[in-house]
Amino acid sequence: MAAHGLTGVPDAGAFLARLTRLDRSLPVRLRSGAAGRTALWARLPWGVLVTRDVAGSGPGDATVSAADLLAVLASGGDELPARRDAEWRWALPPARVEMVESVASTELSRLASAAAGTLREVTAGGLAGRAVGQRAVRDALLDHVALLVTPAGGASVEVPQRLVQAVSRMGFLGPADVDSPGTRVCVAGRWVGLSAPYGVAWLQPVQNLTVMSIGDHPKG
Repeated sequence: MAAHGLTGVPDAGAFLARLTRLDRSLPVRLRSGAAGRTALWARLPWGVLVTRDVAGSGPGDATVSAADLLAVLASGGDELPARRDAEWRWALPPARVEMVESVASTELSRLASAAAGTLREVTAGGLAGRAVGQRAVRDALLDHVALLVTPAGGASVEVPQRLVQAVSRMGFLGPADVDSPGTRVCVAGRWVGLSAPYGVAWLQPVQNLTVMSIGDHPKG
């Protein structure tokens, strides 16, 4: 039986516990890297990829159930749960990453809390006296540009609330009462990311698609 190869059990457990609180059915991908480290990858329910490096040589490249792997780690086992490689259907960001700017983790925590408060208020009281569905409000908030970073001599980088919620809900910002290092806004190709003290969240903006009728298509 294959082994999961993880020795940083507390760090891996923290990542998996947060993940399964959001959705117990989510898969997690383990990718072995250099220097005896393994990257854990997952896709959150709102379309953001999150990753955390933990100690251990890992199994190579394997996708398993996050809930199953958490149960193995909690029991002190070393076996790799049943592989579910076919369930991983998402591309990963390019390896070449450019750091754009650093943002205080406390500021990101404030933005995440403000959005959560807005969701509660609008869901409970409506908007301008009209009832609004929670899902509609949630989607609008997630698409809202929480930060606009404009580096000197470079193009502006939009950081949507989806990324802010990801680093907050996954615990990547660290304890609220601890002065954590800043979180870096980064880009990798078309991907935008937040590299926080305890993990990274990535989002690939939706590409603009040209829609044409079948009759106008060059191949009919």
